[in-house]
Amino acid sequence: MTFAAIAFYLFAVSAIVGGLFTVISRNPVHSVLWLILAFISSAGLFVLLGAEFVAMLLIIVYVGAVMVLFLFVVMMLDVDFAELKAEMAKYMPLALLIGVIILMQIGMAYGAWETAEGAEAARGAVAPVGVTNTEALGLLLYDKYFLLFQLAGLILLVAMIGAIMLTLRHRSDIKRQNVLAQMYRDPAKAMELRDVKPGQGL
Repeated sequence: MTFAAIAFYLFAVSAIVGGLFTVISRNPVHSVLWLILAFISSAGLFVLLGAEFVAMLLIIVYVGAVMVLFLFVVMMLDVDFAELKAEMAKYMPLALLIGVIILMQIGMAYGAWETAEGAEAARGAVAPVGVTNTEALGLLLYDKYFLLFQLAGLILLVAMIGAIMLTLRHRSDIKRQNVLAQMYRDPAKAMELRDVKPGQGL
């Protein structure tokens, strides 16, 4: 067995174990840490496939940013996880039904799966000859699928604005800064000179 095969089985098993313990772990902080293991293992699988750029993106963006954000949210918010789990128990039969249906669909897809002609050659040559992996990915995103890439960014922008608008709450008991009122104020009305005599206060 070659080193690549050993590394593949190691990363695959650790990714499956990380994903499993992410779901069944009782402590949410432990779930985030198991999810980090699953992401790192997936990045190792991408490296074995020759997609080093995607692997580094997975580590930098997901592990370095998203998972750290998850950890901060889980550890800083005072969430009653016991109450949440009690509410989730009511939906356990429905969740089991959906899980069985998904497993049946995966089994049907796996039973009808056939290896395409030229798949081995395509996996062996991820990028065209003379083109690096990052350059080939850039040519796909910004040349062949440029319109779809821009549309995906626009959809994410609209989703972000919608989330901000849905969670925006205007509170009247908070003093806010009015920039326009500060810019357009009249100095003659804003300042007042007083002659303070010695020994007297204002």
